[in-house]
Amino acid sequence: MDKTRDFYENVLGFKAVRCDIIKIKEGGHVRHIFFDTGKDQLLAFMEANDVPGIPGEYDAGINKGLGVPGAFYHFAFEAGSMAGLTAKREELIGKGLMVTDVVDHEWAQSIYFMDPNGISLEYCFLTRDVGTQDDVTMQQRAEISIERWMGDNYIKSRVSSLKKEPALTPD
Repeated sequence: MDKTRDFYENVLGFKAVRCDIIKIKEGGHVRHIFFDTGKDQLLAFMEANDVPGIPGEYDAGINKGLGVPGAFYHFAFEAGSMAGLTAKREELIGKGLMVTDVVDHEWAQSIYFMDPNGISLEYCFLTRDVGTQDDVTMQQRAEISIERWMGDNYIKSRVSSLKKEPALTPD
């Protein structure tokens, strides 16, 4: 939970607005934290500690746990503008994250990256109004290879340049 809090507060800039420790009658406790993601939206995380029936260590990555490709289930946050999206991408890369190139969805421009739990995240800029009947009915899209979506390779395959690691020097 500490890595999660550090990431959402210090990397993404979301303010923690509520933190609870919930005592469980059968034993143990749950840490519960809410982050303000903007526009009256909250994102919450829970961490079980010594709670019967919940393993002490588990993979919190939604997609991996369900056995589906890494991009299937993810959270998207609004970047506000194309300039905001570009700035957010550069900011995240500057903080050491692997971030995709900008992806053009026709109705939105997006970047993708992972949180420390292996959860896929997206920042997007809506390029037009959405919510029309055309948008809410299923549209057939061009074919896409499922291999592009498989596992963590989805993000890695869409990154044109990774942040260079500093060279090791002998002591």
